[in-house]
Amino acid sequence: MALLTFKGGIHPDDGKRLAKDKAIVEVKPKGNLIYPLSQHIGAPASPIVAVGDHVKKGQKIAEAGGFVSAPIYASVSGTVKAIEPHFSPTGAKVNCIVVENDGMYEEAEYGSVKPLEEMTKEEILNAIGEAGIVGMGGAGFPTRVKLSPKEPDKIDFVIANCAECEPYITADYRRMLEDPELLVGGMKVILSLFDNAKGIFGVEDNKPDCIEKLRELTQNEPRMEVMALKTKYPQGAERQLIYAVTGRAINSTMLPADAGCVVDNVETIINIYQAVTKGIPSMERVVTVSGDAVNEPGNFKVLFGTNQMELIEAAGGFKNEPEKVISGGPMMGFAMFTLDTPVTKTSSSILCFSKDEVAKLEPTACINCGRCVDACPSRIIPSRLADYAEHHDEAAFVKQNGLECVECGSCSYVCPAKRPLKQAIGSMRKIALANRKKK
Repeated sequence: MALLTFKGGIHPDDGKRLAKDKAIVEVKPKGNLIYPLSQHIGAPASPIVAVGDHVKKGQKIAEAGGFVSAPIYASVSGTVKAIEPHFSPTGAKVNCIVVENDGMYEEAEYGSVKPLEEMTKEEILNAIGEAGIVGMGGAGFPTRVKLSPKEPDKIDFVIANCAECEPYITADYRRMLEDPELLVGGMKVILSLFDNAKGIFGVEDNKPDCIEKLRELTQNEPRMEVMALKTKYPQGAERQLIYAVTGRAINSTMLPADAGCVVDNVETIINIYQAVTKGIPSMERVVTVSGDAVNEPGNFKVLFGTNQMELIEAAGGFKNEPEKVISGGPMMGFAMFTLDTPVTKTSSSILCFSKDEVAKLEPTACINCGRCVDACPSRIIPSRLADYAEHHDEAAFVKQNGLECVECGSCSYVCPAKRPLKQAIGSMRKIALANRKKK
């Protein structure tokens, strides 16, 4: 059977060999824990603790600041030292709760949990929302909101995004190998919210061991199926994943629910399982630390709030001083100017490279080769859109479907003129989307 995929895309060196065979190692924080109040799309969380308060691991320290928001929990026990601005991994300075770790890890009481089959849908959604779970693949959209579409009976597919198509990142791969039961359990929880839906695990075919494990665990689950996807970037992008699995296309004016789909990534689904079946709030995740500047690349289970420099130390420190450090994947992540930032709910990886190859590139004039068009998964014309963006022609940009860009960076990757196409399009896209909201 032909592998499922989409049109366009690229095949960069995936770099996964550095960390894919490294089992998950638990890292305990050494210094203070810093919890940004903005770890998700939507309104920042609101602190419910004060300086000097003693907190326990699993205690809520900030509540959701609105409908599209999520609470935050202490991942250690200790004393609240400050509520003040600190840098986040994206480079923004945001308000944070600083907790001094007492090393005791005294846990709060989580309360009793009903068996899943005895819970109402509203109770399940409340448990997910109360646990502070957000999309942990990078977007950070509050999961309770995502799992509450207007017409739940019209959801046909719940898709587990197991593609992990970004180069170097292997955190989801290790989760699927080491904790597949938690992933399948989380899918059962989500399917209990959607009576007419089928659960799909979409896994790229460069992970045959994960495909085999998940198929073995779901062989007696009539509502679940494991689908092998062609290994290609950006196979894990939401629109491309939905098209590959279902053949349904969505655009910038639609949500996945408009196409009868809900998509969540591996770490998010595991957090859903822990919250609903065990009452444990979202406090930790697996992070890949990799790149040629790292002594011992690996995958680490980390408590939210842990300083990212401590993760570098857990990976054996630097071989040499890196020229480029990225939070997230090399294609869609954020370049970092400091590692003195905390691990957050959306911190999938820290990548450290000896050379900043992109910074050394000198863009030249477009040669109209069309490679960016061939690579674009959204089937738009990146070179032309970048021209409109550089000339601040918002009207032409929107007319030529600039809002359909998913900012995957495939166009910049293949451009022989080394033009920063994705950056130009992304900047204009943000302006156009902001203006559309004003209207």
